[in-house]
Amino acid sequence: MLNRLIRFFDTYPFVKTIIGVILIVAAIWILIRVNRTVFRNIRKKHEGLNPLFFERMITAILLLTGAVLVITLVFGESSVWKTVLGGTALISAVLAFAAQDVIKDILGGLMLTVYKPFEIGNRVELEDGTVGIVRDITMRHVILDGLDTQKIVIPNSKINLMRLRNFSFHSNNRSAHFTFYIAYGSDIEHALQVIKEAIMSSPYSIPGKETPEGAAYADVYFMAYEECALRLQTTVYYAASTPSEKAISDINLRVDEALRRNHIEIPYPYLNVIHKTETAGISEKEIRKRHV
Repeated sequence: MLNRLIRFFDTYPFVKTIIGVILIVAAIWILIRVNRTVFRNIRKKHEGLNPLFFERMITAILLLTGAVLVITLVFGESSVWKTVLGGTALISAVLAFAAQDVIKDILGGLMLTVYKPFEIGNRVELEDGTVGIVRDITMRHVILDGLDTQKIVIPNSKINLMRLRNFSFHSNNRSAHFTFYIAYGSDIEHALQVIKEAIMSSPYSIPGKETPEGAAYADVYFMAYEECALRLQTTVYYAASTPSEKAISDINLRVDEALRRNHIEIPYPYLNVIHKTETAGISEKEIRKRHV
């Protein structure tokens, strides 16, 4: 029986090749499924970038290995080495140039997973002003959730070089930075208290600032004298399950309403417009008196 099978394969070698390809594809498919299962269990215990990035890297290696094995089986081992090593210098240079960005992105993703400047679910702000929640990391890109359903895709090599602000660093909660302006002459201490109480009244804000006594709401600070206003700033914490736009919108509405209710002026720039026809023959001193 075995001799007959051997003779059959010798007579029809393409059948052996087809069976070999099927076995290779089946083995690679099984290994990929096992890889996914293993990393799925790891993510349940350690949610973050590392398991996700390495899962995809191993999957890519398995696919590449399977492709090389299939080519070797179909065309022979010598043809594979001729393909890999026998190319001209021009082709090698073109391929190396074309792969530069890919290699940079893969290495950038590896650096992100090793040093972990952010985790999946963190809210980050990049130096170019881009703000979003880290949703995924692939072999080449970091994917952020922007406002509503926007998806922001940034190459790993680019984001790895950017300065960024992480509002959720080493925390299960998210945070957002708020800036409010009040007019000169306002009662600053009263305004600070009004803003903090408005933030605490929001159903989305939570105590998130670490203190020796435990988690607390962040204070509101008087940060600077601006050209036409006083600048107040604070940080607001909210649960990771809360959409950022909902929390930010609700708090802005509550603070705006609280400032108006307490007669704290929200400044805005304005201009005095003087019509020449109305002021003809009137001295400059008289014009100034009318607009004081």
